[in-house]
Amino acid sequence: MADFKASTAMYAVAFGVIAFIVAQSMFFIIKSWKHGRELGISRETLTNTVTSSIMFTIAPAISILVTVFVLAKALGVILPWIRLTVIGNLAYETVAAETALNNLGGSLSNEITDMKQFSTVVWAMTIGSVFPLTFLPIVCKKLQKKIGGAISKDEKASKMGDILAAAAFIGIISAFIARAINGCTVVSEPVLDAMGNEAVDEAGKRITQKVITESSGALSILTLVFAVIIMLVLMTLCKRIKALEKLESFAMPLAMFAAMGCAVLFSKILPANIANFTWYEIGGTL
Repeated sequence: MADFKASTAMYAVAFGVIAFIVAQSMFFIIKSWKHGRELGISRETLTNTVTSSIMFTIAPAISILVTVFVLAKALGVILPWIRLTVIGNLAYETVAAETALNNLGGSLSNEITDMKQFSTVVWAMTIGSVFPLTFLPIVCKKLQKKIGGAISKDEKASKMGDILAAAAFIGIISAFIARAINGCTVVSEPVLDAMGNEAVDEAGKRITQKVITESSGALSILTLVFAVIIMLVLMTLCKRIKALEKLESFAMPLAMFAAMGCAVLFSKILPANIANFTWYEIGGTL
């Protein structure tokens, strides 16, 4: 029997979704470019904006590709490819898929061969992402209108609006930094008995345990520190050297790539007991 996860129908859906996303992106790029020219924005400014946007999306795209690889073992390549072409990330997709599978007696560590489990995972991952897409357009416009009306009353209110916007952005970044400093990834896995079979309780329900699969540690802290240092150095150079002013919009993506390179370098040159040191034991349970 052919693998239903990589059937012709799945490929057809994937190519259809990707074609729609690419067409939609090209439509808005062209419309935005034309409107920018109508507003009098120079071609050079528009080109720099497009170029910096492309550079800024490369690093997140790598993390998306990693997510496809993580999910491919259980779900095949096509479904993660479809999901992450539209919306999603490693944290959400793995949690949604793992939660659905746990309730059906499966796990992301094993390949899904049951169509019922596969379709349930598809619905769990998709419905979770559809909710914000349908909820935000209804609520956001009214919310933005009220906030805009409040901060446009006077200069003091306008400054407060800028402060709130900056605080919200810093809060989001802080969440990522906190995970880099003291975070871990936990998945639910079945408990095995002495014979290697999945253990069950008196009611016949599968017994699971929370296993740590990833953890921050010395390497993540070093990478974070060097990312900040590289970013500060690049921003300083762009401000002090006039010839580098145009590179200011590339500072963040360049710092991200440089930090990734530092992480690889540290993993090679540092002693194993330091490079592999983590706050939580990989394979341990909570």
